[in-house]
Amino acid sequence: MADVKLSGVGKSFGDINILQGINLHIRDGEFVVFVGPSGCGKSTLLRMIAGLEDISSGTLHIGERLVNDVPPAERGISMVFQSYALYPHMNLYDNMAFGLQLKKVPKAEVDRLVHNAAKILGIEHLLDRRPKDLSGGQRQRVAIGRAIVRKPEVFLFDEPLSNLDTALRVRMRYEFAKLHADLKTTMVYVTHDQVEAMTLADRIVVLSAGRLEQVGSPLDLYEHPDNLFVAGFIGSPGMNFIAAELVSSHATEVTVRLNDGALIQCAVDARNAKPGDRVTLGIRPEHLSRTPSANSLRATVTFVESLGSVTHAYCAFPGVQEDLTCELTGVVRVHAGDTLELSVPPDRCYLFDAAGQAFKRTLVAHGAA
Repeated sequence: MADVKLSGVGKSFGDINILQGINLHIRDGEFVVFVGPSGCGKSTLLRMIAGLEDISSGTLHIGERLVNDVPPAERGISMVFQSYALYPHMNLYDNMAFGLQLKKVPKAEVDRLVHNAAKILGIEHLLDRRPKDLSGGQRQRVAIGRAIVRKPEVFLFDEPLSNLDTALRVRMRYEFAKLHADLKTTMVYVTHDQVEAMTLADRIVVLSAGRLEQVGSPLDLYEHPDNLFVAGFIGSPGMNFIAAELVSSHATEVTVRLNDGALIQCAVDARNAKPGDRVTLGIRPEHLSRTPSANSLRATVTFVESLGSVTHAYCAFPGVQEDLTCELTGVVRVHAGDTLELSVPPDRCYLFDAAGQAFKRTLVAHGAA
């Protein structure tokens, strides 16, 4: 196993900067997920770690070695791609053994490594089959097994579940978590799906437009986003953002005025702001409720999405670019055209300045750190 250190790493094509000033330390044995929208640079960063893309600036260490100019095969990494890239004319055993055979690894050792990997992945009974006889999830397990047999110091995964259906993705998330627990090897995983990031990662690296926005545990990013981008990206459904004006601020609480005139108290420290400043109020859908409260707003339902255990009500409200989303528990009788009085808990409010930076929350509900 090994840690991975990126110091001032950048990637450019001519005058076009793809990644800028990436500083990141992935600890030995850690499961780190790169997440962000399409085009943010997450796959490029993974390919730079793998040696498939040159580093334009900065340094990359795997373990104690500087590997900027080390070929991929000598970096001690194994990579699993979005496509399975299996040899269709070979059975699963040969697909997993092929790389070892090219390296002239003794036959007995190849056999031991292949069967050990197959046992870990639960595909021992499939080793004589060819890829065309397998499901998508089984093919992905073979691709992972091919990486395992190399006994790498670092595993790299580039959106490995994106070709699978929803139910299989859920199952494979469990398989990846179990694999990491069994192998205890450093893993770096790229996805655009923040649910995968939240369920798999020890730490999440959020990227946007080639920049590192924030690094932290899933709950750190959920409870304490640094800015509007992270707040909107982490969490499903996404956080609601409402335009507001600062009315008064104290060390532990502020009052903001919404576009309809409603006054909302927020448990944040905005002493460096002043009355009249334009701010953005953030509220997660699951924190809005119909419990009567003085801290509330009124919104008109435009669409209702009933999911059985929860109901999502989408509501029109002044100062919201998209409809306000409210997550109501259980089966509720809400219809388009209804007006809802929605309570806003002060300790569940987020507030962002005009530049999109978060004010520090002063009270965090339910004992979250």
